[in-house]
Amino acid sequence: MTLRMERVPTKQAGAGRAIENYEQLRQRFRWKIPEYFNIGAEVCEPNGQRSNNVALIVDAGGKTTRLSFEDLRRMSNRFANVLVGDGLMRGERVAVFLPALSESPIAHLGSFKAGFVSVPISSQLAAEGLQYRLFNSAARAIVTDSEGAAKLNIIRHELPELEHVYVVGSGTAHGSEAPLARAMARASDDFKSVRTRADEMATMIFTSGTEGQPKGVLHAHRVLLACLPGFELIHDLPVAGELFWTPADWSWIAGVLPALAAWRFGMPVLMNQTARFNPEDAVRLMAQHEVRHAGLGPTALKLMRLTNVRIPPVRVRTIASGGEAVSPEILEWVQSRFGIVLHEGYGQTECVPTIGNSGLCPVRPGSMGRAIVGHEVRIIDELGEELAPGETGFIGVRKPDPGLFLSYWNDPRSTEAKVAGDFFLTGDLASQDDQGYFWHLGRTDDIIKSAGHRIGPGEIEQCITSHGAVSMAAVVGVPDKTTGESVKAWIVLKPDRKPSQELATEIQEFVRARLAPHQRPRQVAFVDNLPINDNGKVIRRELRTRG
Repeated sequence: MTLRMERVPTKQAGAGRAIENYEQLRQRFRWKIPEYFNIGAEVCEPNGQRSNNVALIVDAGGKTTRLSFEDLRRMSNRFANVLVGDGLMRGERVAVFLPALSESPIAHLGSFKAGFVSVPISSQLAAEGLQYRLFNSAARAIVTDSEGAAKLNIIRHELPELEHVYVVGSGTAHGSEAPLARAMARASDDFKSVRTRADEMATMIFTSGTEGQPKGVLHAHRVLLACLPGFELIHDLPVAGELFWTPADWSWIAGVLPALAAWRFGMPVLMNQTARFNPEDAVRLMAQHEVRHAGLGPTALKLMRLTNVRIPPVRVRTIASGGEAVSPEILEWVQSRFGIVLHEGYGQTECVPTIGNSGLCPVRPGSMGRAIVGHEVRIIDELGEELAPGETGFIGVRKPDPGLFLSYWNDPRSTEAKVAGDFFLTGDLASQDDQGYFWHLGRTDDIIKSAGHRIGPGEIEQCITSHGAVSMAAVVGVPDKTTGESVKAWIVLKPDRKPSQELATEIQEFVRARLAPHQRPRQVAFVDNLPINDNGKVIRRELRTRG
């Protein structure tokens, strides 16, 4: 499934190998997805050449912990045995509600090995957002820390399916909670991974849509194999031993999948424990740990550029970016400061990166790059018919594709809406030139892209309207020089309430306390009414034009 497995003669930029051109590689590549495949077994089962090599480095404010591939194997085996011993059945969901701790990947890997479905959840979520995801996924178990356990205690009575709570750290456990370390200490480190099918459920990652609550996106074990060519090309053929790092949260597909891909190639992964991205800390980490490959969103790069952070000697060989459009200014800045060409990758929670830049093709500023080998990407109309070069249409990925999601959890209607003819419909508008480069033009839905977060307005609107002073609310994204977009709320108050700055601040903090910090409206506008179409839906595009 990777370029090396296909034995295609490729070349690593700057490493002296002969390079094969893009067209030859695309024509020769063939998927080889086995009938049975398990992510956990593939990543950390015994491998004589790498078992004792470093797999994970956790930097906690200068205190560094290192785990080998053998450590990952043994600890994930113990966690798998804990789950099985507590009676979980194949296919049941295990939530992982943790910050950047080593227990997070161990919980995912152990769940994969035992045939359970891991459900990563951002540790920034407040109790209300956590409750929705746990209830919707019908999670049977959760791994969290003492802070997460405190949030969980607020909503525990609303989660009838949740039976097992494993707490990381020294926090006091009570009721059905169990200290994770104690449970794992009693478990064996010998476990035979379940023989899962490649198309069997492996993980459920929540994403936000424009209407209603977030959806659970189901991916199969094959998703790891599907993301390997993109990881390999965008990072110019990384090799075993080269360190990979991204500050992306493991609750995002952009955090968990690249790390799993790096491990598949025998590369160590760096995790750093920090609540917010800090440009100075980022550069320190890259220099101190000799990061060779990094995944940094455009907002992170903008902050590094805007703060004029001093760049000490670093050995970074590739930087991949995505989640927002990359400006020519950022491309130039990366080239001048790091001496490398920034590579953009395009994917979604529902689909692994299918478009990207690599050393095989020159980067065209403003373009997302070309289709990654193995993925057939086209510009299509609403019926799934292919359009000519230069025409504007929807980005479509031809089915079947191993990188596509299985479905939205318990939502067949939304799943069906993502299909147009023979294509998966991404919901993004773009054009493709006669050289195969894709040019992003905008979204057909109302997802807000802010600092690498994909924010759906529906969840925020429901939260705002639960405030006692609010009658109606609509949320849109507005331009922001630092984050790309920021969240703006347009609010109609109840007749007995009057607009004020104090009330605006109160509503902002009301949202922040119940959802996540990045979902808090940065701007609040009070209006007498909202623009509504004939179907009773808010016309968000009109609100966006108001600024």
